[in-house]
Amino acid sequence: MAHSAEVYIPLNVNHSPFNVGIPINLPMFTHQQIQNLTKIYNLDFSPEQEEKLMYLVGGNPYLLKLALYNISLGKVTLDELLLADTHAVSNIYLDHLQRQLWNLQKQNSGLLDALEKVVFAPKPIELDFVESIRLQSLGLVNFQGNEVVISCSLYQQYFQQYFCSQD
Repeated sequence: MAHSAEVYIPLNVNHSPFNVGIPINLPMFTHQQIQNLTKIYNLDFSPEQEEKLMYLVGGNPYLLKLALYNISLGKVTLDELLLADTHAVSNIYLDHLQRQLWNLQKQNSGLLDALEKVVFAPKPIELDFVESIRLQSLGLVNFQGNEVVISCSLYQQYFQQYFCSQD
């Protein structure tokens, strides 16, 4: 015997109905945390190299882990990573960057347009609040007061190339 009932609450198929609670924004890694991670991966970076890596990934834990993991395996050197074309097939970040682009395209064109403004802005800019929150939730921008800036050099490079190729 089987039984079913009508769905009484309309559910968004793109979100879990179990997402309840208080959202927690995790901060980006600090220089000290990056130093600790490099030791865990048995890597020895100079302060200048750490600064360059921090500039590239903005302290993003996932991007940093990906870099340190691939460097520790010898798949790429830090210098190669810093000089790599973000659209190159061999770039360790390409899958992630393409996923970010796909997420933006999937949500709506307004979000992609908003990111384009941020990417080419020489200083922090103010966007529609909802767009700012969505871009921040994707990790693409950081708030500075009510304004936003791109969160890291990697995203800046990738999306600048993308937007320039669309013209």
